[in-house]
Amino acid sequence: MFEDFDFTDFWSDNDYSVKNYLDAAPDDELVAAMEAELGYRLPASYVAFARLHNGGQVNLDFFPLELGDDQIEGMWISGFYSLGRTKPNSLGGEFGSTFMIEDWGYPRIGIGIADTPSGGHELIMLDYRECGPQGEPKVVHVDQEGDYRITEIAPDFESFVRGLVSSEDYFADEVDEVYQGVLDACRSGSLSPILVRALATLGDEAEALESGLRALGVAITTDKGHFSIHADERSREFMDALFWLYTRLAKPASFEAYYSAETPTYDPPNFEQMIVFPLSEDPFELRTGGIAPGFVSDWWDARVADGSIVGDSTGYRLSDAVAQRIRAQLVKG
Repeated sequence: MFEDFDFTDFWSDNDYSVKNYLDAAPDDELVAAMEAELGYRLPASYVAFARLHNGGQVNLDFFPLELGDDQIEGMWISGFYSLGRTKPNSLGGEFGSTFMIEDWGYPRIGIGIADTPSGGHELIMLDYRECGPQGEPKVVHVDQEGDYRITEIAPDFESFVRGLVSSEDYFADEVDEVYQGVLDACRSGSLSPILVRALATLGDEAEALESGLRALGVAITTDKGHFSIHADERSREFMDALFWLYTRLAKPASFEAYYSAETPTYDPPNFEQMIVFPLSEDPFELRTGGIAPGFVSDWWDARVADGSIVGDSTGYRLSDAVAQRIRAQLVKG
């Protein structure tokens, strides 16, 4: 399997990928343990693939689909989950297959094997519905925003890998235009009205602090090729900054109050309408367009545990020392 496949330009072994995806080659014991944990036999081609390079982000990140009438579409991926449970983006890891099914509600049709640039709103899965838990699964795309719509994209895992191409080559003009558009949004795109109000409280420092926040967004985008908030260090710094700006306007009584309003609104402030989803009647340009809530709740829990976020009868805020550090980092840019 894969003996004649050229992996020279397949993987993108950047720092983020190595830290969050890539793991040591799995031995027979680990493969058996993961199969027992997940409840499915892993395809032999997937196991062979993992033993060559166990997980990681990819340069060949697009699977074309021909839908007839000369219309060509396809599916993007960010990276393959490693076979194991130690890395965050592994089959049994913090943000892997089990997490996507149990926390995000993806259908229990098999195993999630690869994520996408959508920030959790799409997933590539092995689909065992026809073959049973011990059979050879198909590879499907599941669209969370489309009521978990399932689209078959390959008859088996090896065919899926062999069908991947570089989106930069396949859609060179379009991909560059989208990427540049995201960078432009980070550099100069309109901000959520919540952020505009928060920055307005900062007087003469507002311009420098906004520039620092935008610079952090640019850094995230250039690291990943897209603007999304995950569990990496820069994303956590961005969430720190967002919470500090939020508390210029209000102190939430709980994580739930901070994360989302009962009805989507810019007033009172909330995380989702600060950076994720704009309101149709008053849109803004610097946004992720999607996020896994677990990334934000894990950040919150970690910050509360280490004393960065403190609470009292009036609500939660950053400790004075952390607030000063964030302010200084943003001004420095």
